[in-house]
Amino acid sequence: MTTPSRRPLQGFGQQLGRLQRLAQPYFLPVEESRSWQFLLLVVALLVVVVGVTLLLLTAAVQISGALIPNLQERFLPGIPERVDAIWSGWIGPLVSGFTLVGGGCFVAFRSKLRQGRWLPWLLLGVIALLILVINGINVGISFIARNIENALVGYDESSFWKIVAIYAFCLVLALPIRAIQSYLIPKVGLMWRRWLSSRLLGRYLSNRAYYVLNPNDENASDIDNPDQRISDDTRSFTITSLSVLVEVISALLTFLSFIIVLWTINGRLALLLLVYSVVGTGLIVFASRKLVSLNYQQLKLEADFRYGLVHIRDNAESIAFYGGEGQEGKEANRRLDGAIQNYNRLIVWEALISVIQRSYDYFSRFLPWLVIAPIYFAKEVDFGVFGQASIAFSQVLFSVSYIVNNIDRLAAFSASISRLEGFQGRVDEISAQRDDGPQTTGSAAQITESNRLLLKGVDLVPPFSDRVLIQDLNLSLEPRQRLLVVGPSGCGKTSFLRLVSGLWPVQGDGQIQRPATGDLLFIPQKPYMLLGSLREQLAYPLESDRFADDQFRAVLAEACLPDLLNRYPDLDVKQDWPRLLSLGEQQRLAFARLLLNAPQMVVLDEATSALDVATERHLYELLCRREMSFISVGHRPTLTEFHDTVLELDGKGGWRLLPAAGYEFGRV
Repeated sequence: MTTPSRRPLQGFGQQLGRLQRLAQPYFLPVEESRSWQFLLLVVALLVVVVGVTLLLLTAAVQISGALIPNLQERFLPGIPERVDAIWSGWIGPLVSGFTLVGGGCFVAFRSKLRQGRWLPWLLLGVIALLILVINGINVGISFIARNIENALVGYDESSFWKIVAIYAFCLVLALPIRAIQSYLIPKVGLMWRRWLSSRLLGRYLSNRAYYVLNPNDENASDIDNPDQRISDDTRSFTITSLSVLVEVISALLTFLSFIIVLWTINGRLALLLLVYSVVGTGLIVFASRKLVSLNYQQLKLEADFRYGLVHIRDNAESIAFYGGEGQEGKEANRRLDGAIQNYNRLIVWEALISVIQRSYDYFSRFLPWLVIAPIYFAKEVDFGVFGQASIAFSQVLFSVSYIVNNIDRLAAFSASISRLEGFQGRVDEISAQRDDGPQTTGSAAQITESNRLLLKGVDLVPPFSDRVLIQDLNLSLEPRQRLLVVGPSGCGKTSFLRLVSGLWPVQGDGQIQRPATGDLLFIPQKPYMLLGSLREQLAYPLESDRFADDQFRAVLAEACLPDLLNRYPDLDVKQDWPRLLSLGEQQRLAFARLLLNAPQMVVLDEATSALDVATERHLYELLCRREMSFISVGHRPTLTEFHDTVLELDGKGGWRLLPAAGYEFGRV
């Protein structure tokens, strides 16, 4: 059993695992590598950057000394001597050896760094190099500040201006480095977002994961608002991940550099800082554990509220006809209240943590004085030590207190990691289930592709349910045959069409044969209108460039929509088609789409319910002339003349196959 003291550590380890599963695929393919290989390359990158930094510093010193000797004396005092000491001792050869080993790791993994993966590694290396250079400049500035104060106290004007010139040189050197770093970090984040969003979108749309997740049913799936996870959470994750990575590396380097500076001033001061930072960080982390769950819930509630507003916009006309503004407003306010109440709890915790953070910051400002003052009054150090100690103390405190200073941001980041990794894991699970075949759903049915429809001993059971809509169904539909499905409301007519179209898994141990996906087209009662041009509407789901303009115009005329061309003569025009076209026009447009796609079999779910009888007759005659097989769900007696057989369902699992000729609707 897990003890309470270990739960935070386990939670932290789980989050690191989620972070790695999200981050690694962009830099190293998961299918071809292990987690330790990814971490090895991260360490190798840092080692290579350190080695390159040392080599660049050495080269800069040698070149400046050869070309402009006065430059080193004026702006780099003591640097050449320190560089010589590094190479004359053991540090230089050791760093060189590690650099070669790190470079060898990338050479060993070169076969996996394909598809552009070498570019983010290179850019990360450049960013790390810039961090090292900036950190070195900051350490130099702390000594400059100490010498400036000593020069002011000693009234040494010539030394003062010389030191100020060195400080100005450091600023001129640091500003472009900061600018490049500020550009590269979001640039890499943008590249990463483009890759990750495309990857998640591809997996979301493959194997009908979008249908399995069913985002329109809030209780049917544990993955809420996939749209937000692909858009907002992906953007937050990629940008924040890089920012956090850069900040953590910078904090570690700052800590190592300035703790040495502090130790050279006073060891007691360095120890006091460490104890103060660890205690303060632990207190903040303990108090902020609630923030993670509150941020996670806030993301979900905000997405639910936004979805409710989008739903109102998409169904504006229907709401206006019903006069349902009051009900819609009540539902929207319910979602808003949930987000407001959760955010109210969130700001309470944020305010509490902010008080602790500010107290932590205020007390840290005079701690160096308490330690330095006694040794200064004892004349053991000069006055400039106060300034240098304050700078070094603040830098080390800032680096050690990184979690404290960014706890609200890290909490939101942790929530986005959980949501995004949960979404990625779910779509991968769906993909794995589809790849494994029907056995993953507990079915032993044999499914094959054919030019006919055959169901033998098949049970129709909705997913996540044990209700049997149709039991032991046996049905055969040969090419150019037509089937009409009838029965009372709720008996499973549309569910049967979902089974035929492959949307629902097959239950039982029977057999099923059906046309391939591209040879079977489904037309619902309310046809799908995509976000695109009239040309793309007609060709969907095929590419519009497969057809000529004359073909588009011909099918519109056949589908009784010639006036649509008069209203929109430009086939490339993009409109809000579901709002502009009536349901009857949308159904006729769906038939025009059907004529262009010319599948072997068509599944029609009350696809002519909004049309008059004469138009319905014309459209069905078109299908008959083209010798298409089709399955229809409908309630009009006029439909029987276009079908060979009637499948009658009773809603209790029973069914009958009857000749369409002479079939009477509504009989008991």
